[in-house]
Amino acid sequence: MNDARDLTNVLARHRDQERRDALRALLMRPLMTAAHPEFVAVRRHADDLREWFAHQTGWTLHVERDCARLYKRPADLRDATRGAADFERRRYVLFCLACAALERADPQITLRMLGERLLVLAAEPELIESGFSFTLEAQHERRDLVGVCRTLLELGVLHRVAGDEDAFVARAGDALYDVQRRVLASLLAATRGPSTWPAGSAPDTLDARLAALVDEYAPDSDEGRRSAMRQHLARRLLDDPVLYFDELDGDMRTYLQNQRGPLAARLCDGCGLVPEQRAEGLALVDESGDLTDAAMPAEGTAAHVTLLVAEYLADIGRKEPGRAIPESEIAVFIMQAALEFGRYWRKSAREPGAEKELARDALARLAMLRLIERGDTIVIPLPALARFAFGVPELKRNVTQSHAGNLRK
Repeated sequence: MNDARDLTNVLARHRDQERRDALRALLMRPLMTAAHPEFVAVRRHADDLREWFAHQTGWTLHVERDCARLYKRPADLRDATRGAADFERRRYVLFCLACAALERADPQITLRMLGERLLVLAAEPELIESGFSFTLEAQHERRDLVGVCRTLLELGVLHRVAGDEDAFVARAGDALYDVQRRVLASLLAATRGPSTWPAGSAPDTLDARLAALVDEYAPDSDEGRRSAMRQHLARRLLDDPVLYFDELDGDMRTYLQNQRGPLAARLCDGCGLVPEQRAEGLALVDESGDLTDAAMPAEGTAAHVTLLVAEYLADIGRKEPGRAIPESEIAVFIMQAALEFGRYWRKSAREPGAEKELARDALARLAMLRLIERGDTIVIPLPALARFAFGVPELKRNVTQSHAGNLRK
């Protein structure tokens, strides 16, 4: 009898852990194909996952035979630190045009044919008037197209059948793809299509359009408003490394102050995170370090420099709260730190002038983790930066240890 009970408990723990792993996988990869190792678990626990996301965050989860889509909409549309790696405005435009071309394409398409269809779409008067242009003549433009295609490959929208993208860049070959239409159709996570935005709407700004794309209905009742606040805060806590009271309006701040314990407990139980209740707000910490795309601490020269900069800024923040620090001061600090730690860094990081690039990279990472507020040429340390107390580092094969757990991004 005891053996049967023990087996039941083991199976229950295994089921709970598998469901938690599937939930974490969806947070990291909201558009998931059958090729992902956690996809089987997502399908197995689809009902529980769908119910959890709907209640806790208001996000919708669709699970089909060959793909799963968590319609994970950001709580903060102004956060400029999010986005695809190496993507800037021009590449995003190409990405949207490529999706439009693929939506009308045959089940298979070559890279060269996709490029030719983009040439037609890029010739639209509205794009030309906005200053956008695209040709396949220059190598950097073909490289931009290849960057878009590789992102679509990673998302599962395209599947490479044959060929090589690098050969296309060098005009020495081509690539053939299968178009996964079901995945392509699931790409957009908006509540309304961009084409439904009325022409001449006021105010016709990017912020207004973004807000309209993700605008959701909320019942006009006390319970509806409480649910909307709870789900908004849950989205922020699952998306952002730390949530500060000061960045919330009155009702939202009051709700978080009163409910942050139960709210954090529910989210941590579902996602395997650890709550860190702070005087200035709340953070959900990932001790495993795999529920993030900008881990800290991490390995390598850039990570070590980031920790050094974090300690430097945290010290200033303790002594002079709210002080705006010029980015040039950070570069000078890194140049001085190189005299002590440079022997552990990669060779290029020790070259004259490298401190400016290292400063930009370190500050970008700290801004992503919401540890600093960044202006055009200045930074302001935020309170949670103090958690990265940096003692004497243990440096071994370019690995730096910190006394703090992993914040997430």
